[in-house]
Amino acid sequence: MDIVFSLAVFALVFVTLVVALSLLREAAAERSVRERRLRPAADPRLDDPIIRRRALMLSASHWASGLWIVRKLEENLLQAGIYMGVIQFLLWSAIFMTAGASLAMYVFNDPAYAALAAAAAGLAPFMYLRFRRRRRLEAFTTQLPLALDVIKASLEAGHMLQRAMQVLVGEFEAPLGTEFRIVLEQTRIGVPLAKALGDLSERIPQSDFRLLVVAVRIQSDVGTSLAPIIGRLAALVRARERLRQQVRTFSAQLRMGGFVVALLPVIVLTIFGISEPSYTKMLFHDPAGLMLLKIAIACDLSAFFIVRQLMKLRY
Repeated sequence: MDIVFSLAVFALVFVTLVVALSLLREAAAERSVRERRLRPAADPRLDDPIIRRRALMLSASHWASGLWIVRKLEENLLQAGIYMGVIQFLLWSAIFMTAGASLAMYVFNDPAYAALAAAAAGLAPFMYLRFRRRRRLEAFTTQLPLALDVIKASLEAGHMLQRAMQVLVGEFEAPLGTEFRIVLEQTRIGVPLAKALGDLSERIPQSDFRLLVVAVRIQSDVGTSLAPIIGRLAALVRARERLRQQVRTFSAQLRMGGFVVALLPVIVLTIFGISEPSYTKMLFHDPAGLMLLKIAIACDLSAFFIVRQLMKLRY
């Protein structure tokens, strides 16, 4: 109980420090923005809300910007649409780790289970980040063919590409509408359209959208008609999306089988623990049973991740 009390006190102090640092950072950021606005020769781009939000989001992670893992995490946060600094995200992961370790230590009173619970709880924000990123990229890919049709129709009607993007911003929801709004805001402050679309391709690392960026760059250099290229690109994107859906359909049974096999030991142990507690009593109260249970959990998790990697289809 002393360990649990110490962990609880540490968690409380840690959460208090995180909240205090977040409030101080936000106050400092607001004060910095007000000072920049009061300067007579301030850069007009700093008054743009999107550029200012980007600057505030990266201010806490400048000290570690040279680390590859920090840059990768920052990139994933942007791609997931989570406007949070790297340091703040890591602090939330540390809070989850502390809470998981405290809860496991209180329930099982075993450092091994506490370490396992801390690792699982610490990985929870990263799993959520991965889920948000994948869902957002898939949503963008689903919206892209319709957006290409709108761009093609606008170009054939005699409008410019920027006007077609304004239509996209008004007609499409996030993430496509939000991302193209950022592109328009960048072009309004003087960023070339090809450069703004290149930045968008970094935030949305989809090969289908990179084809659109390449087409716009070629059109800006050569001066060819962009509408036929976008029409063929829309057909290509639809064909690739149809192929992706077919692959997911054909592999659905294999993926479901992998999940069932991974969860089967947990389900069987739960059923026996409820119906016949004497069968599972040794696993939770005997030292040899506890050791076997730890080995079984490690083997089951290892098998789950190995099978998951083997079932990934790349095309």
